[in-house]
Amino acid sequence: MATLKNSCMILAFLLLGQFAWAQNGKIRGQVSDKKNNEAIPFATVVIQGTSKGVTTDVDGKFELSGLKGGLYNLEISYIGYKKKIIFEVEVTLARPAIVKVALEEEATKLETVTVTAGSRFFKNSESPVSLRTIGTNEIKRNPGGNRDISKVIRTLPGVASVPSFRNDVIVRGGAPNENRFYLDGIEVPNINHFATQGSSGGPVGLINVDFIREVEFYSGAFPANRGNALSSVLDFKQKDGRDDKWTLNGVVSATDVGITVEGPVTKESSLIFSARRSYLQFLFAALELPFLPTYNDFQLKYKYKFGTKAQLSIIGLGAIDQFNLNLDANETEAQRYTLNNLPVTEQWNYTIGARYDWFRKNGNYTLVVSRNALNNNIFKHPNNDESLPRILDYNSRETENKFRLENYIEASGWKINMGVNYELTQYTNATNNQVVVPNAAPITKRVQSELDLNKWGIFAQVSKQFFNEKLSLSLGLRADANDYSSSMSNLLDQFSPRFSASYNFTPLFAWNFNTGIYYQLPAYTILGYKEGDTFINKQNDIKYIQNSQIVTGLEYNLPASNTKITVEGFYKLYRNYPFLIREGISLANLGADFGVIGNDPINSTSEGRSYGLELLVQRKFTKGFYGILAYTLVRSEFTDQNGNFAPSAWDNQHILSFTGGYKFGKNWEFGTRVLFSGGAPFTPFDLNATLTPANWNITGMGVPDYSRLNTERNGAFYQIDVRLDKKWFFNKWSLNVFLDIQNVTNAQVRFQDNIDVVRDAQGNPVTDPNNPNLYQANFLENISGNLLPSIGIIVEL
Repeated sequence: MATLKNSCMILAFLLLGQFAWAQNGKIRGQVSDKKNNEAIPFATVVIQGTSKGVTTDVDGKFELSGLKGGLYNLEISYIGYKKKIIFEVEVTLARPAIVKVALEEEATKLETVTVTAGSRFFKNSESPVSLRTIGTNEIKRNPGGNRDISKVIRTLPGVASVPSFRNDVIVRGGAPNENRFYLDGIEVPNINHFATQGSSGGPVGLINVDFIREVEFYSGAFPANRGNALSSVLDFKQKDGRDDKWTLNGVVSATDVGITVEGPVTKESSLIFSARRSYLQFLFAALELPFLPTYNDFQLKYKYKFGTKAQLSIIGLGAIDQFNLNLDANETEAQRYTLNNLPVTEQWNYTIGARYDWFRKNGNYTLVVSRNALNNNIFKHPNNDESLPRILDYNSRETENKFRLENYIEASGWKINMGVNYELTQYTNATNNQVVVPNAAPITKRVQSELDLNKWGIFAQVSKQFFNEKLSLSLGLRADANDYSSSMSNLLDQFSPRFSASYNFTPLFAWNFNTGIYYQLPAYTILGYKEGDTFINKQNDIKYIQNSQIVTGLEYNLPASNTKITVEGFYKLYRNYPFLIREGISLANLGADFGVIGNDPINSTSEGRSYGLELLVQRKFTKGFYGILAYTLVRSEFTDQNGNFAPSAWDNQHILSFTGGYKFGKNWEFGTRVLFSGGAPFTPFDLNATLTPANWNITGMGVPDYSRLNTERNGAFYQIDVRLDKKWFFNKWSLNVFLDIQNVTNAQVRFQDNIDVVRDAQGNPVTDPNNPNLYQANFLENISGNLLPSIGIIVEL
């Protein structure tokens, strides 16, 4: 009877959805001029693939009604402006979908314009190569993505998949700290919980996808107003809060619970706010894992409009993270090894910023001020006995106060953007740590450091199209400096030119090119490292990292199916890369892990190179289908202590991904994702150094043998994820239930074995019977990869 009752309830629930389908969904929006924010009246807005459309009124506003719940592509056009497609506008019955569209003027005169079936993918003349745009629905539905942008971008060319409990963004063979992140033009230092200071990463994304309108991902050809990046720039464009009514979204997933509210504050202003709390620690405790992560985050955006000529946006993003040990999970050798090596981590961070835009007839001014901070506490007691003195005690804080002013102008087909930026940074570090040095006795590292740093920069970019928009050229110039040392204080020493070109052989087929020299400041953990009263790395004449890049490729578009095919080749040459003096290796050969990177004596003597070829086939949502196929052949190498090139920690060589799906009738959707990355290199252990009691008693872990730097490789990684969604659209609310299975084949990848020591019944290390000067080794198999099913519920009110 109970089974029959449950079946009837499920059937009734499904039938409710049937009645909801015939209801009235709406799309409301406004069309404006991109450069000056003026409304565009009488623009045409059409649902792609249909004859259903409307024209905007005198205020540029429009409304499409009588729509079923689901996804729609909109085509927006007006004489004298470039046609624009807004992909995947999601319509529910509970609330109108809101769309804000900014159209860009045609570069040619009206009388020379002809209508063609050209590319339906937006191309940026400043960055015609290496720029991908990701929509919010692509993030939400990504199989295995868990609404996390750091996981979603693994489907793009050049981005490696990391087969571990991390979200490192590794792009074209570069390190995770070579990426920069912006929210509405306001820089955010990191987008993940449990970040590695001096690197990036972390296992869980921080940004709420419900805020996102779209993401622009640059893997090269960086605009001049985006400095301090060597591998990628992620520019998150947030939506404004609703201006018609207050709404609520609730999300319950396998790892956390969150809520998002948005609505009008006054007639001129709106707010969107979210908060999230994890319960991952309870799941890990139930699974008897030796570590218990807990994370909390918040995000907000407040928007005030001063008519059509000015607007103010205030954004906030923050997190509180706790990484504790589960001392009860100590039954197996693997559990005990993890407990002996993992420290306790307490971390918080925030970013708060304001952006003011003032529009004029031929352009706009943008003023950005912001403040961000990261506080990182890491500690470890021997044998996790809190009654004993800590063998690791690290406390650090980074604070940045930033200012940027930009002036954007359009005149006679020319686009000009110029500006200045200034930053005031404070860095503090208090470290007490016992460390093992290769071929030397263990040392105790004590650091007490305070660093105040002033940074400044100037930039300009000029772009224009020629020959009836067949040829696009763009020249960008940038220069940065700071007062850390005389080696960094001259703007001309960090002069950063960049040049882009694009030529359309036909409306569907184009050649794209970019070259540039880019600079990045070493991490604060490097700049602020002190021994006694001396900034050691200042004494070592640390410099900006320099990266020269060249990228070129071909692009072919199939507008009937919203499909794009691109092939790109790239070459990146690194100079002045940080080199670890004690270890005798480039920082790029160290890799990244939770904790701190770069808190050591370092100079700028390493060089590196990465190069490769990328293939992309992308189909935007059309007639129910969507998909993206990407393959990257990449090599990443940096010099060792002898000046010879050795594979870096990011040398995956082959990267393949496919993500695709289909929307069936009655609001069912199925998607799948396939990821493959070649095995990353690793350095074998120096067994004598590792098993020497004086070393092992301090670290309890392997000491790398850097004379065999990255001579071995982990196993290749592959993973298949699937996701099934079902949506119901009711008059006052909507419901999305999904089943997501990560690693559906339960594939596993083998990493370098962990090394422990044989222990007696009391847990004490046992001496090697063949060498009484060493402990006896105990190698533990290190395998990652588990099938991870999860069920999620999303409610919109």
